[in-house]
Amino acid sequence: MKRDYYDILGVERNASEAEVKKMYRKLAMRYHPDKNPGDKEAEQKFKEAAEAYSILSDPQKRSQYDQFGRAGIEGGDGGFGGFGFADFDLSDALRTFMEGFGSFEDFFGGGIRRTRKPQGRDLRITLQLDLEEIATGVAKNVKIKRLELCESCNGSGAQSGTMPIRCPNCNGSGQVRQISRSLFGQFVNVGQCPQCGGTGEIISEPCRKCSGEGRIRRSVELKVKVPAGVATGNYMTLRSEGNKGPRGAEPGDLIIFFEDKEHRYFTRHGADILTEVEITFSQAALGDSVELPTLTGKAKLTIPPGIQSGQVLRMRGKGIPELRGSRKGDQLVSIQVKTPTSLNSKQRALLKELASSNGSLGKTVVRKLRT
Repeated sequence: MKRDYYDILGVERNASEAEVKKMYRKLAMRYHPDKNPGDKEAEQKFKEAAEAYSILSDPQKRSQYDQFGRAGIEGGDGGFGGFGFADFDLSDALRTFMEGFGSFEDFFGGGIRRTRKPQGRDLRITLQLDLEEIATGVAKNVKIKRLELCESCNGSGAQSGTMPIRCPNCNGSGQVRQISRSLFGQFVNVGQCPQCGGTGEIISEPCRKCSGEGRIRRSVELKVKVPAGVATGNYMTLRSEGNKGPRGAEPGDLIIFFEDKEHRYFTRHGADILTEVEITFSQAALGDSVELPTLTGKAKLTIPPGIQSGQVLRMRGKGIPELRGSRKGDQLVSIQVKTPTSLNSKQRALLKELASSNGSLGKTVVRKLRT
């Protein structure tokens, strides 16, 4: 069962707008993805808090929710639609966060709340990176499909040679006002005009190429500079690189989430990378120097004599740099001593001679299993 919005923010049902905003600030700062990279539980709580705030900070939506519950805001007649947890994604939550920390008009004692001009929707993509790219940082070319201005009508939506007309419903302002009353006084809600979509104009002869939308979908290529040290769950926002807004409105943003690719040799653990190396019995007994792959090429690793299977050697500074720090991780090498499964007669004779000259070589030791 979905949680109650008031419970999510931890406020009473009669909480003021200031109290709602204060609790949202507290939760948003605690669970923001930047502070909890890769933490899916924190990301979910961040999205829940943003969704709850988007409803309870709007007097009209809050009133609808108080009267009818989620049924009053999740589509249906008279609802506001599109605010269920399944539809409220991280890009919506991030936008709510930015809006929530902006300026707000005072509602108490009678006030006006203005809606933002329609803008293009944000785009969200996932960029997979090799550990080698993450270790050094990289510039990547990414291809995306987004809404671009129609060249035929230059984004106006009107057929060439014609002009849009002033919207008769809002008289060209793009906004309509509704007056409502509550316990806190009279509210004047300024909303988007439903007839012109907030543009203030109506197109009598739509452009044939874009059907009056003023935008068409195209593939574009962007260069993204990825800093060293990013990890799965980290993201960056490219401002105004999302879908272009309708009829000259502000474009949305492009949000790029990063993801580590699986590596042939290495497993990532924070800034460190782990790998496993098989050595022979003679290498383990006598020691050796072996060449191993690293994220930036190859390097020598000294294996000390008498090393045991399962011991871990450290190659300092061969890992991944921290995203927000000066430290660089290490490469951890787990040693596995390989026991030969087939011996020729000469090898068998040599091992028997070695065993007879050193009885401890073949001694069986029994220990209690450590739990």
